[in-house]
Amino acid sequence: MGVYALVSIMIALAALVTLLRFKVKIGVSMLVSACLVGVLLGVWPADVGRALAEEWHSQPLTRTTGYLFVSLAALLLLVNVIGAAMEEIGLSRRLAPAMQGLFKSRRLALALIPLMMGMLPTPGGIMLSAPMVREAGDKIGVERSRLAAINFLFRHQWEPVWPLFPAVPLIQSLLGISALTLFCYHIMLTGAGILVGVIVLLMFGIPPKRPEHEPARRHVGYHLKDFFHAFWPIVFTAGLYIAFDVPPAVGIFLAIIGLLVMHRVPFRRWSAVFKAAREPDMVLLIFGALFFKFNLEASGAIGSVVDFLISSHVPPHLLVFLLPMLVGFTTGVTMPTVAITYPFLIAFIGTGTGAKMGLETLAFSGLLFGLWVTPVHLCLPLSASYFQTSLLKIILKTALPAVGVALAGALMAFFFG
Repeated sequence: MGVYALVSIMIALAALVTLLRFKVKIGVSMLVSACLVGVLLGVWPADVGRALAEEWHSQPLTRTTGYLFVSLAALLLLVNVIGAAMEEIGLSRRLAPAMQGLFKSRRLALALIPLMMGMLPTPGGIMLSAPMVREAGDKIGVERSRLAAINFLFRHQWEPVWPLFPAVPLIQSLLGISALTLFCYHIMLTGAGILVGVIVLLMFGIPPKRPEHEPARRHVGYHLKDFFHAFWPIVFTAGLYIAFDVPPAVGIFLAIIGLLVMHRVPFRRWSAVFKAAREPDMVLLIFGALFFKFNLEASGAIGSVVDFLISSHVPPHLLVFLLPMLVGFTTGVTMPTVAITYPFLIAFIGTGTGAKMGLETLAFSGLLFGLWVTPVHLCLPLSASYFQTSLLKIILKTALPAVGVALAGALMAFFFG
């Protein structure tokens, strides 16, 4: 059974990758893959109904599939809404000059623009910071593949810890741990990524000083005001989540209302802002990823595959790293990778107060490694196209930071696993 279940999962993942290669939307591709694995594992509608009923009675509400779907889909859609609200108010247009005006060092500015804008993880959002990074870098003669790598790498540093990325609350729910616990371990991955990224991408090839002919900056207070207005909703949402476990979707909804009221956006314009939530493919992505996970659990495939891997004497630490790395590399997306791999990894990591968070950090470092070096990750080909450079050159420049994050995960597993 273990071998058959493993082969069925690989077939479903291969179908997902194939559909993505043929430019089928990611939500549709994920749903097809989830349905295929359900058929291959013999999970039929009656089985789904029984499993949902059993889950409802045996699991806390926050760990049920229905709750996860509603909360994660709401989060993903509301991230789009807050972006539309900032556009309506005009904050998006003022953010780039504010970032450039606050920092004298070009190296610092080039990194901080994507680093700060990466806190708003909109689909295809890498293109929000790309024009600013390219403009700033071109002025001082930075090579385009380096600029693309800087924009890509620093934009993705918040993925392990920032609650606006759906993978973060999903991991918290799957393992039954607090937001603060997850943050305290995953922050090591963010720190390692930033540190190695600074050394590899910013220490060389970038003039540190502002050219003398550049016009004088506006008053710092003006830029600080724009910076505060753009980022308080994001920090507010993260603070509620980390300190009080308030669901990110609730926090960001409150922040959107506060933003619209504070800037006196007419109520008749609110409907136009909230129309940004019309992203059916993103809803399908969440549904498909959770349905894939649900089929694995309902069929009993998780236990049989874990037993097979243990009997094959695969070292647990190697398995914990390689499984999310391979799925991340082949799919190029974070949240579905977590939904697919973590149900297997829970057998090694554990849950609640007994969770081996060092091992979990190793697993997420493997996921990041796979995502940062795969051409399937949409942000990389988008970057190559926009910066007019080679995709391979970008990947080669992100490879060392990816190795640095993997080493950080390995150290966390060694000390806390």
